[in-house]
Amino acid sequence: MKLTSAAQDATDTEKRGRKASKETRRQQLIEATIDSLAKRGYSETTLADVADGAGLSRGIVNFHFESKEKLLIATLQYMADEYAANWGAALDKAGDKAAAQLWALVACDFDRKICTKRKLAAWCAFWGEAKSRPTYQALCGARDVRYQEIFLALCQKLKDEGGYAYEPEGMTLALCASMEGLWLRLMMGDGLTREKAHAAAVEYLLVAFPRHFTREGPK
Repeated sequence: MKLTSAAQDATDTEKRGRKASKETRRQQLIEATIDSLAKRGYSETTLADVADGAGLSRGIVNFHFESKEKLLIATLQYMADEYAANWGAALDKAGDKAAAQLWALVACDFDRKICTKRKLAAWCAFWGEAKSRPTYQALCGARDVRYQEIFLALCQKLKDEGGYAYEPEGMTLALCASMEGLWLRLMMGDGLTREKAHAAAVEYLLVAFPRHFTREGPK
């Protein structure tokens, strides 16, 4: 027996509602996991903590993720996707000039959407486990390589344009390590603000690429 047009529309709407509800609950649990990692750390985070933080039953957590490990992998995947989408969008908007692209990449690391204390603390929790968990390394490894390759290419272009004496691979490593260090300082909560951290990264650009940047942006 075929459904009438109205009945089919109602069925489709119900299916979309169930799908939206499922996605909403998954996102609630992921956000609660980030909160728990920031508050308790990796080893002390439990499914019960996440359920309570999300305001959902523990059965709902088990239904969506089955285990703590699967929930943590999904959370790391979400954070990695969000981070990659953020810098990818910044790169697309920057235009074709290498200086503008590098300026945009540095700025987006301190974007208020990405650079929050809870997310930085969650990243640090995952970093502490990455060495002993190949799955975590695999999730972020390809993206990290691509990110480093982009920085390396930009450092090479700026060297060619500006006649700088630095070695591009070393400059890439130093720049990325500087930004990671600023993230760690922000996570430690020693009074450093996101704005001051971004300003410090800009100072690095001014020293490393004086022919390309001012404090206001690319020349």
